Amino acid sequence: MPGLLRLQWLVPGICALFLAGCNPFSEAKPMMTEYLERLARVLEAPVVSLPEELPPASQLPRRRDRVLDMPELDIGMLEFLSLYGCELQYVVGEKNSVMGRVMQPVNRLRYEVRFIRAAEDCLPEMDDEELGETLAEAIESKRDSLPRAVWNATWGTEEIENLFTLSKGFYPAGEGQLPVSDLLRDLEQLSETVTALLRPQLDVSLDNLGAIHQRWQAEYRAGQLVNSARLLIATLDTGTEVLQARLAERPLCLNGKPNNQSDIVHSFFFSVYIGEVQPYMSDVSRAADTLIAGFAELAAKQEAQIPEAFGGWARRHLQAGEEGSLWHQLDGAMMRHTRHWQQLLEQCGLRPGA
Repeated sequence: MPGLLRLQWLVPGICALFLAGCNPFSEAKPMMTEYLERLARVLEAPVVSLPEELPPASQLPRRRDRVLDMPELDIGMLEFLSLYGCELQYVVGEKNSVMGRVMQPVNRLRYEVRFIRAAEDCLPEMDDEELGETLAEAIESKRDSLPRAVWNATWGTEEIENLFTLSKGFYPAGEGQLPVSDLLRDLEQLSETVTALLRPQLDVSLDNLGAIHQRWQAEYRAGQLVNSARLLIATLDTGTEVLQARLAERPLCLNGKPNNQSDIVHSFFFSVYIGEVQPYMSDVSRAADTLIAGFAELAAKQEAQIPEAFGGWARRHLQAGEEGSLWHQLDGAMMRHTRHWQQLLEQCGLRPGA
């Protein structure tokens, strides 16, 4: 009897898993494959499939091509400041330690901010005019190089490579904006921090940077969105070719009167394209309009620091308005595909919205 009870509890779960595994619309790539196969079938066209090669995309440039060099103060100056009797000696002492010599970008940013603040507090205590001038020059140098430290702590990190990796598949289907909600909140905070630092407003808190980078390390959503854009472009362009070929043949409906085939096509349009594919396109577009656009804005704020290798990558993967960008391609693919569907259904007086 206990065994039977356990079996009764297990059966619904097993059935749910089985049904999920058989539903081609529960994941992005099977959804697109199914759509193209059914599209060809209802239009009585030759079988088509997804192209083996999706539109090109690339990983973030190598870290050595993204990280900007940071100018260092004269060793003698640092040694002197490490002995001087103000808060600056502790800041410099930490930098001179073994751990300080191999600081990660976020910790280096924290050090640069602490140095400037401590040095400015220390400056009025300087009795020696020459030393005061030297320290003032050091402060100016640190302020000039602060935007580099800010860049390195955002785009020069290891964690952002994980966020934009292309090795973790596609954006999940059927989950709307939930997968990116935490990232969007983080990005808003980070953007405010970067804006403040570039003014420069040095009393801004940097405490949240560690948590933001931890989430980047654990999430792959930006790269998944890039992959989904590529998948959708390939699917829609292939589907548009099928629709174009059908439009070049005899009309779907003679004299605009619906028939059995047009009823099948019309049903497929609403149940599969409008009911399954279009919601996924909407999810990807909306997530890109917030997350990807947010990172594009973050890079634009730091435009003066952008390395050459990063600029080309950003134009392809971040910029919505760039003609060669994935997002511009996706917009075009969606418009063309929708237009061809409208033209086909119009032959039967079934154009959506008519």
